[in-house]
Amino acid sequence: MNIRTGPSPALVRGTIILLCLIWGSTWVVIKGGLRDLPPFTSAGARFAIAAIIMIAVAALLHSREGGATPPIWLWLVQGTTNFALSYGLVYQAETVLPSGLVSVLFGVYPMLQALAGHIFLDGERLRSTQWIGFGLGLVGLVLLFRTDLLGFGLDGVPTALLLLLSPVSVVVGTTLVKRYGGGVSSTLLNRNGMFVGAALLLGVAFAFERETAADWTMPAIASVLYLAIIGTVVTFSLYFWLLRYTPAHRMALIAYVTPALALLLGWALADEPLTFSILAGAGCVLCGVLLVVHRGHTRADPR
Repeated sequence: MNIRTGPSPALVRGTIILLCLIWGSTWVVIKGGLRDLPPFTSAGARFAIAAIIMIAVAALLHSREGGATPPIWLWLVQGTTNFALSYGLVYQAETVLPSGLVSVLFGVYPMLQALAGHIFLDGERLRSTQWIGFGLGLVGLVLLFRTDLLGFGLDGVPTALLLLLSPVSVVVGTTLVKRYGGGVSSTLLNRNGMFVGAALLLGVAFAFERETAADWTMPAIASVLYLAIIGTVVTFSLYFWLLRYTPAHRMALIAYVTPALALLLGWALADEPLTFSILAGAGCVLCGVLLVVHRGHTRADPR
C-alpha cells in the first residue's frame, strides 16, 4: 500500500464496516468468558496471546506497510491507555453490568474523541450541531443512570462511573497516536503496545486474583482465542493502520454502530434485558454521537 496516497475510500468504508461487525460481537463474548475466568486474568491472557501473534504479523507486514519505528514513549502510552486501562475497566464492568449496557456506556467515546480532536488536532474543529450532539448524549447518560443502572444495586452506578474512564483513556491514547504517530509502523506500534497491555493486566491479575478460581473450560478458551485473534490482532491492526490516513472522528464512528449490535447480541444470545429505558437512553446517546461525528459535505475531511 502506498503510504502517501493511502487506501481508497471504498477500502476505508469496507474496513470500518468489518471493524463494526467484529467489535459489535466482542462484548457478549467477553461476558461469556467471564463465567469461568476472573476479569483481569481473562483480559491479560487475551492480550498476551495477541502480542505473541503480533510478533509474526509484524515480521510479515512491517516491510510492506512501511513506517518508522515508533518511539518508546508512544507504545508505552498506547499499551497503558488503549489496552490495559481501557480493557481492564470494561472486563471489570461486565462482571456487574450486561454486556450491551457496557457497550452503550462506552459509546460516549466518539463524542469525547471529537472534543479532543477539536482541541488538539488540526482540521477537526466542531460545529454548532455537533455541540448539540454532546447535549443529547448527556441526556441519554442521565436517563440510563436514573433508571436501569440503579436496578443493579449498590454496584451499578459506581461501576458505570468507573467504566466511563475507559473511553477517556482511549481518547488520550488515540489522540496522541493520531498527533505523533502518523508516520510510524502501526504493526510495530500494536505489537509493542499489546505486550505492555498484557504485562499490566497480568500484573493486576497476579496481585488481586491469585485466590480467585480460574476454570479454563472450552468456552472460556474459545472466548479468549476469539478475542485475542479476531477481536484484537485483526481489529487493532486494521484500526491503527487506518488511523494513519483517516480523521480520528471518522474512526470513532465505529463506537456508534457497535453498541447497537452489542445490545441485540446480548439480548439474543445472553438473555440480557432490553427495556424501554435502555433503548431510550441508548437512542439518545447514539443520536448524539451521530450528530457529533457527522461532518457534513461542505468541507473536506483533513488527511
